[in-house]
Amino acid sequence: MYEWIKAFHVMAVISWMAGMLYLPRLMVYHAEAQTGSIQSETFKIMERRLLKGIINPAMVLTWVLGLYLAWYAFAFKGGWLHAKLLLVFVLSGIHGMLVKHVRNFAADRNVKSPRYFRILNEVPAVLMVGIVILVIVKPF
Repeated sequence: MYEWIKAFHVMAVISWMAGMLYLPRLMVYHAEAQTGSIQSETFKIMERRLLKGIINPAMVLTWVLGLYLAWYAFAFKGGWLHAKLLLVFVLSGIHGMLVKHVRNFAADRNVKSPRYFRILNEVPAVLMVGIVILVIVKPF
């Protein structure tokens, strides 16, 4: 079963990361749209569906399957694993920030600029690079 669980973990990670890279990009465009416009209302729907239909379930699966793998295969040992878990915690925090921003956009309370969302869009990618290096190279 280990290989199956690992395969589903990787699929969940890919789905989570795809959403985490796309959602802030949607927010860049949403922040540029006029509040109350058809475009703004469309972005609200897109953001909500992406978050609830893909990002949230993928994050839950990533965590559940990943924790099982960390326990089963590594007994939660290894400096690389601890560093990876730290970066995944940070990524989960960014996920939480995005949830808050989706709620703010839905209530027409966004106060952040498109530039803020452009910068935020890069954070998941940087975290992903660190996580992948830790998993593949296991530098410590």
